[in-house]
Amino acid sequence: MCLAIPGRVEEIRSDADPAMGKVSFGGIRKEICLDLVPEVRVGDYVIVHVGFAISRMDEAEALETLRLFEQIGETSGDPEASDSPSA
Repeated sequence: MCLAIPGRVEEIRSDADPAMGKVSFGGIRKEICLDLVPEVRVGDYVIVHVGFAISRMDEAEALETLRLFEQIGETSGDPEASDSPSA
């Protein structure tokens, strides 16, 4: 199974080859290869898979996807993924 997650482009390094940038995933910033999405701009959302931005994503769709991921974490049964106290 493959998992790609949305992130917001916060910085693009113009001096890098391949194109690189900082992408935020809920406040966690990672250096991501942007070479596959040359049209991307700061503030855009991208779908990221194993360190590569593979496509741009509409902001509303990205925020909805992140909200759904949060809901999955809350209902997964994983005690570390919820705020409920453990017994």
